[in-house]
Amino acid sequence: MKVSSVHFILKGKSDYKDLAPIFPDILRTTLTMVDQVPEEEETMEMLIQLNTDDLIANRKPEGYVRKSKIRIIFPMDRKEFYFKTYSKTVDLVKIEDAIVKIMDDAGVKYDLAENDNSDFD
Repeated sequence: MKVSSVHFILKGKSDYKDLAPIFPDILRTTLTMVDQVPEEEETMEMLIQLNTDDLIANRKPEGYVRKSKIRIIFPMDRKEFYFKTYSKTVDLVKIEDAIVKIMDDAGVKYDLAENDNSDFD
């Protein structure tokens, strides 16, 4: 079965604030891999700043939920973020590998899940 969602579930003492320093890398890496980087650098910086401000305050951020090849979702019910795609051309396994490296290098503790019944329209 093709991977349509990859979930990073924060565990232990890891919290939203631990994602703040690495969120710019997570967003840029993901959008670059799916050729979805906004044309305007100001738009990218705004997306990074809005999400990072929430993460620094240890709040659930907006994520990246525009209709496109990939979305980065922060669900309401648990400390997690996930990548969701409806495109058959997006290889989430490659994105997962890249984000795992970023998370591991930062020392963030998490569990992984794939195709975890995530519906987001």
